[in-house]
Amino acid sequence: MSAAGEFVDDTLQREASWYRAEELRHRFGSRMQYYGASVGAVRGTVRDALRRHAGLSHDEVTALSSELWEVPVYERRLAAVVLLQSKVELLTNSDLTRIEGFVRDARMPSLVDPIAVDVVGPLVERLEGQPRVRADAVLDRWAVDPDVWLRRASLMAPLRALRAGGGDWDGFVRRAKIASDMAPAETTEGETTQDRPTQYRPTQYSGPDQEAVDAVLDAVAERRPELRLAFRR
Repeated sequence: MSAAGEFVDDTLQREASWYRAEELRHRFGSRMQYYGASVGAVRGTVRDALRRHAGLSHDEVTALSSELWEVPVYERRLAAVVLLQSKVELLTNSDLTRIEGFVRDARMPSLVDPIAVDVVGPLVERLEGQPRVRADAVLDRWAVDPDVWLRRASLMAPLRALRAGGGDWDGFVRRAKIASDMAPAETTEGETTQDRPTQYRPTQYSGPDQEAVDAVLDAVAERRPELRLAFRR
């Protein structure tokens, strides 16, 4: 383990709390381990690590994020997200492959959403030219992926920019329509999902991807009421 990685892990373990670990296990399940460090402690630890190891290069930052993520401990993975948030200006569209792996592993809003909103979104927004075209193509691919958490990330990514008055609304609408079309449909005996036209699919489905659509619409509703989804009733 790198010196920075050891510092982060050691500090998080010193911040451990058994009752907080139990609370997290109750909330998120047992598929991961939990130290029981608070979100504030995780953020402070990453901030201190970046002070101790100032001037980390792009490759060092991304390698450290993978190192932290590799061990399935919630606080380590949250620290990896905070690290990428803190150094998002170093990231490029080629880093979306690594981030995609993180999203596929995460499978919970408390990790997927900050990756999407605070890492993927700002990364994509500052790209121009061919890199932006490639990044948008990645988000479009995520939007049709069978992994619902990857679809959620593609939808949540433009939230900050849209809320601030910019953002790729057309891209969001395109991906939201895909999410709507991919929503599971209830069927009668002998009927398949494909047998039922899209407009007759039930509206009560509220999976992680549909929750993301609602979150973005709620975020822009007050300041940008003109942004609406015509296909939603």
